[in-house]
Amino acid sequence: MEVRHARLPSGGADQLNIRPDTGPSSGAHQAASIYSTVQKQDYCASVWLSKTDKLEYSQQKCIVVFALVCCFGVLVALIFSAVDVLGEDEGGITEENCSKNCRVVLVENIPEDISISPEGTMPLATGLHNLLDLAQKSVEIVSPWWALNATEQESHFPHAKQGQLLLQRLMGLKTENVHLKVASGITPSEELALLSHCGAEVHYLNMTALTRGRLHSSFWVVDRKHMYIGSAGMDWRSLSTLKELGVIIYECSCLVLDLHRIFSLYWQLQYRDFVPSIWSKRLYAIFNKEEPLELLLNGTSAKAYVSTSPDLFCPKDRTRDIEAIFHLIQEARKFIYISMSDYLPLLSNSAHTYWSQIDGMLREALILRQVKVRLLISCWEQMHPLTFNFLWSLKSLCMDMANCSAEAKFFSPRLRDDGSLQGINHHRYMVTDTSVYIGNFDWVGNEFVYNAGAGLVLSQRDAGPTVLERMRGVFDRDWRSPYSKTLQPNMVPMCGANAVFPGPRLKDYPAVFTNRHFL
Repeated sequence: MEVRHARLPSGGADQLNIRPDTGPSSGAHQAASIYSTVQKQDYCASVWLSKTDKLEYSQQKCIVVFALVCCFGVLVALIFSAVDVLGEDEGGITEENCSKNCRVVLVENIPEDISISPEGTMPLATGLHNLLDLAQKSVEIVSPWWALNATEQESHFPHAKQGQLLLQRLMGLKTENVHLKVASGITPSEELALLSHCGAEVHYLNMTALTRGRLHSSFWVVDRKHMYIGSAGMDWRSLSTLKELGVIIYECSCLVLDLHRIFSLYWQLQYRDFVPSIWSKRLYAIFNKEEPLELLLNGTSAKAYVSTSPDLFCPKDRTRDIEAIFHLIQEARKFIYISMSDYLPLLSNSAHTYWSQIDGMLREALILRQVKVRLLISCWEQMHPLTFNFLWSLKSLCMDMANCSAEAKFFSPRLRDDGSLQGINHHRYMVTDTSVYIGNFDWVGNEFVYNAGAGLVLSQRDAGPTVLERMRGVFDRDWRSPYSKTLQPNMVPMCGANAVFPGPRLKDYPAVFTNRHFL
């Protein structure tokens, strides 16, 4: 019998128990032993290969499971890193049952020693107290600072006690079963400590960590039905020595619901040092410049929406402040009137880089559409000297052009006996022939890029005593007042001494800031 050679395992014949016997029977026995041993080895090999396959399959399953677990963990982390407002039922107010028949009032603070009469407006302090009178469930306030108590040295100013009266009303809300919630920047404040002691919830935003900026937003939300937005913060000066302007809207839950979502965004950013990459749907904008809210304001049809800044604080569908301003400038056909406490198209954090966005849009309106532009800028100690250059650059565009009108004035308040200014114009609004924008920002590049703010856009095309007409009346009153000084060539107001002196030569500044660069 022929036996094929098989590879024997290490150990040779002894391992296979092959004896050196001879003869036919012994040969057959040896062959049978070899065949049996090979079969056993093949079986062991097949078992080992089967176990190896199962091990590899198990490893693959583990890798897949591990990958799925990792993906699930990342998803959970993203979800929990997103701002969520679970538990905020928005008072049962929805887009279907909210109110669109609203009443609007302009509110302003005019310092006592400024001889300007109200132009169909309500005193700011009166308007805020009226909102507290209407509050039944909740008052939600965002303010960049809190200083309602005047110091002993400041208490002699007229109406300095207005801040204390407002603080006392806020401290007493808990006894009226009204829940007070406050969102503020991280600033030391005795007033916020008092409010917390009296039952208010206070959340602080670390804006330095979030955007490298500051919180400038200033608005109220009352019972998700009434609202205030404007230039005034929770400072006693805003109710006495500063010239402020804002708007209060009553019984307008559709619009207020959208502003409340901005408050909820701030509210959920407490303790965070980063801006979430995913936002809750309850923070998405309800209305924007593409789809504004259609409503009635004092019986007149209008459109409205709220905007916000910076870009990092804009969830889905939210219009940015700069986009809202662009849209209003582009829609204007007759005039653009701007009242600002500061105008400086620069990014000071970038070595004073020219920030052309608003400045360029105004130039287009002047040259391409022959829209009349007027700028009323506050004259105060902190004004940057380059402001005069930018304003003169705009004005000089129309020197040799027909149908081109650009004017600039400075609101120069009176000087007190101690050398400080009384009645600084702290307005932050723009009114055109079709719309009005009321915001929380000065028109400075850094404001829109880094700081948090909110704005309100109202559009009306009907003739009559609309909010646009009232805003235009306020602007015209201030423009023609004895406190408004026309910008003259080579003459720069000394804001702080109520005087003028020859302006610095343009060549003393970098070439990028000269008039020649812009023309």
